[in-house]
Amino acid sequence: MKKLVIYLMSGAETPDLAAAAEAGGADVLELGFPFSDPLADGPVVRLAAERALAAGMRTAACFECLRMTRERVRLPLVPMTYSSLLEVYGWERFAADARDSGAESLIVADLPVDERPELTRVQLVAPTSTDERIALAAARTDGWLYLVTLTGTTGARAALSPALAPLVGRTRRLTEVPLYAGFGVSTPEQAAAAAELADGVVVGSAALLAAEHGPASLERFVAQLRAALA
Repeated sequence: MKKLVIYLMSGAETPDLAAAAEAGGADVLELGFPFSDPLADGPVVRLAAERALAAGMRTAACFECLRMTRERVRLPLVPMTYSSLLEVYGWERFAADARDSGAESLIVADLPVDERPELTRVQLVAPTSTDERIALAAARTDGWLYLVTLTGTTGARAALSPALAPLVGRTRRLTEVPLYAGFGVSTPEQAAAAAELADGVVVGSAALLAAEHGPASLERFVAQLRAALA
């Protein structure tokens, strides 16, 4: 079965939303740790990060949110953030606190594959990645490889990026690790199309928009995505 990864921003409502996503059929949850200058994120995720920071979601609060979410769901939880946050908090300390709080792995969106090799994390590759970088990312990734389907920021798009198919093709020739496609996957139809190429899909901005209307809305949306991947 194709895997479905749902992104949520850390906040007071996150444990309830995570439970809803699990009920809807999600396989993995990414939990955003908000950062003030998220270079890879589009307007929806940026706004969610701004709201979280305004509500006091600093790193310690995010770890508490992670712990509370871990108590509510059995799904793998993967914090996603930026390297500056780890630099300030402490690289080893962050990794240890993430594990202790229930994280399965980490995603550090702006950390190149050849930096901090001791930090176990899910690696990202993009259409601009060379075969050499893809091979290195595949060798060092933790469990699965995150395929960034387009050059640019996260956010909903009218159609699935045409760059995904050639990226999957190149990556498949270099590795057998599972490939999950994200960035710009926002509808059940796009998720189904992406899953025809990759082993799973990551849905972020569209999930955040559904979550704005509460857990029931998010559960319905995730269930629609799950049905599309069946």
